[in-house]
Amino acid sequence: MPHLKPAAPAHLSGKVGRGGRLPVAVIIVGGAVAVAVAAMLSLLIGTQSVAPSDITASLLGNPVTAQVSGIVDSRIDRTLIGLVVGAAVAICGVVLQGLTRNPLAEPGILGINAGAALAVVIGIKAFSLSSVGGYVWFALIGAVITAVVVQLLALLAPVRAQPVTMALAGAAVMATSTSIVGAILVSDQGALDVFRFWQVGSVAGRDAGIILDVAPFLLVGFALSLASGSLLNTVALGDDLARGLGQRVLLHRLLAAAGAVLLAASATALAGPIAFVGLVVPHTVRAVVGPDHRRILLGSLFAGPVLVIVADTLGRIIAAPSEVQAGIVCAVIGAPFLVGLVRRMNVA
Repeated sequence: MPHLKPAAPAHLSGKVGRGGRLPVAVIIVGGAVAVAVAAMLSLLIGTQSVAPSDITASLLGNPVTAQVSGIVDSRIDRTLIGLVVGAAVAICGVVLQGLTRNPLAEPGILGINAGAALAVVIGIKAFSLSSVGGYVWFALIGAVITAVVVQLLALLAPVRAQPVTMALAGAAVMATSTSIVGAILVSDQGALDVFRFWQVGSVAGRDAGIILDVAPFLLVGFALSLASGSLLNTVALGDDLARGLGQRVLLHRLLAAAGAVLLAASATALAGPIAFVGLVVPHTVRAVVGPDHRRILLGSLFAGPVLVIVADTLGRIIAAPSEVQAGIVCAVIGAPFLVGLVRRMNVA
């Protein structure tokens, strides 16, 4: 029976990351330009046509009609939320893949997003939650519990080091969480009304002010995750060697994991579960900047927002005059990427 060969981390095998070592300045400038272009397209394109001159006038504070002002404001809000959510999920994916040495690790595939969503649904039903400030606490609790459960299930498997073992554990937890969510929502119309728009993974229809509700979690999550680059580089060589190089592996692992969970929970609270961004972005960036996790983290900080903002913009085009949510477009992009990634892993 075919089985996957282990455990060879993609960033060490060289089969995924073949990029060179781009200068940091090139990564920053190129990333900033890409984000600026994506943001500009997000402001210019929508289901309602608005002249670029009117958008420019609104951005500069010049007089425009109330309709134009409202459209521009809504596009600014969804662009800002897409920027924050994209960066958070992408950085979370880099950290999870590095810590677990698992190229399939991603908050959606590992069930962390689904666990966070289940906790939010429980909060909506039991405590009548209706604000992001309330969602984030339940999302955080759900994300932490899910991460621990998936890790324990993976450790119980006969072959612990297999990347697919953890992915299957995540799939099992995700399926269970999704089933419970469905059962709750079917029996509670009120919870369904609150939850159904949030659950599809959307940056639309939300005020950018909600970012402030989760800002403390985001700041701590980004700080812990972005500081973990050196740890991820040494952990990629093995924990024993990392200890030999003077790393306090357990402490640093816990701090990096805490940062990743904070980012996943915050992003889920802001926009609902958005899958595959944490998978697609790290591998794509690694192919461009090389295997150094410090550069992958930096590149993903820009590439994540670009993917989510472009996905949201595409969603306004492909189903006009209606819209397809960014989470659905990301899933359409990410699913073939996942299949291709699995096919590139060694199979014996």
